[in-house]
Amino acid sequence: MVELPERYNVSTILDRNLERGLEEKPAVRWAEGELTYGELFRRVCAFGRALRALGVRREERVLLILDDTWAFPVAFLGAIRLGAVPIPVNPLLHPEEYRYFLEDSYARVVVADEAALPKAQEALKGREGVRLIAFAADPPEGEAFRLEELLQAHAGELPPADTHRDDMAFWLYSSGSTGRPKGVVHLQHDIPYTCETYAKHVLKIQEGDITFSASKLFHAYGLGNNLSFPYWVGAGTVLLQGRPTPERVLDTIERFRPTLFFTVPTLYNAILNHPGAKGRDLSSLRLCISAAEPLPAEIWRRWKETFGLLILDGIGSTEMLHIYCSNTVDALKPGSSGKPVPGYELRLLSPEGQPVPPGEAGDLWVKGDSALAFYWHQHEKTKRSLQGDWFYTGDRYRVDEEGFYWYKGRSDDMIKVKGLWVSPIEIENALMEHPAVREAAVVGVQVEGLTRIKAFVILKEGYSPSDSLTRELQEFCKARLRPYQYPELVAYVEDFPRTVTGKVQRFKLRELREA
Repeated sequence: MVELPERYNVSTILDRNLERGLEEKPAVRWAEGELTYGELFRRVCAFGRALRALGVRREERVLLILDDTWAFPVAFLGAIRLGAVPIPVNPLLHPEEYRYFLEDSYARVVVADEAALPKAQEALKGREGVRLIAFAADPPEGEAFRLEELLQAHAGELPPADTHRDDMAFWLYSSGSTGRPKGVVHLQHDIPYTCETYAKHVLKIQEGDITFSASKLFHAYGLGNNLSFPYWVGAGTVLLQGRPTPERVLDTIERFRPTLFFTVPTLYNAILNHPGAKGRDLSSLRLCISAAEPLPAEIWRRWKETFGLLILDGIGSTEMLHIYCSNTVDALKPGSSGKPVPGYELRLLSPEGQPVPPGEAGDLWVKGDSALAFYWHQHEKTKRSLQGDWFYTGDRYRVDEEGFYWYKGRSDDMIKVKGLWVSPIEIENALMEHPAVREAAVVGVQVEGLTRIKAFVILKEGYSPSDSLTRELQEFCKARLRPYQYPELVAYVEDFPRTVTGKVQRFKLRELREA
């Protein structure tokens, strides 16, 4: 594990690459241009100096409403370099959600790109003393500072703030699948810890790699994929602004030739179903990575058959900053979440806090030094989730005799039918193997006071809903699972309600139980 000095500022992740002689190496590339490590460093320093000129002080918050452009790493690392605390959030939310973030965090500055600028302005109405920085060609005069002009006006080197390795560095808001999003507070030492664990031992990332993450930088997964990990070793990154459709993702891979590709199962599936995908050139990739939701074995097999590439599936969280349990090239079981990443420990406990017998499902707890410090303004939630060195994930897993972890659903997603616990994931994976099914999501619903299993199914092109297909899907599950593990009810839908990272929001499906 990396040994950090007591006084440490994580923005010096860039200084490392200048010291290695990588000043002229492209750090960030996108459709219209690139920035070298030297240029990126200078812009980071200028942004920190600009914040200082605007009156931002140590540990004051800076809200980032930015898509994946060069402005993101500049604002994120520039704020940290000053000793301020950046908070990246999803640029596709509504003004009232940004207003909540502002009120909850007491942010002094908002940085918004052109697409998000009107929503940022709406959120700022009535809030005195909050400055707006626009990454836009023509921001409203008098209402916002233009990012490029600030960088030019405040050019010059900025020494990193004399922060402690255990000081606040940045926040990430949880996806908020239930209730209000929670501010997850991370410290200066958390990013290096993920770089020296997952990035080093699973990705084996090197200076010659080029990363491309279809999952955005504002999310913990994307932040590691396309900022922390490549910058730590001096690798290159590719940024894709806008929606990562299958066509745009495939075009980006063919043009920029990345070696590491990161996305979520939903997009892997969409790419496989995209017309002409099989003929596209993905030969530059040495590894594909999946997280944010379990990767069905069927998608893993189809990707391998189509492109000849391995997908390494794993589990991480905003609270742990990145992946802490993963498949590797040398230890891989399709459908599983792999084994603990070196540097992390896992344990499975009963609801009463006792270790579960071998082979049985239990609540997953994880231990590792990238864990959040606490939830902002959520003292009771912090006490429930953090017990000593251990973090309660809310996921249920079982571990097999070889040490591989198998996802059994969220603790509150498990379905108890006729006195027996049922994992929705097992039924979903079985349904996904049927040739008619593109995606499936399973929940428990109440029918005349009793819990019944209901499947929501998205069909592949060429298939239509019918009673005969429903019966076929039910028998298909019965033949592969235990007799009681089949959907008694089936609804056919065009899509599922999802979080910003693509996870299916089961609680909303339960609200659609009449569909």
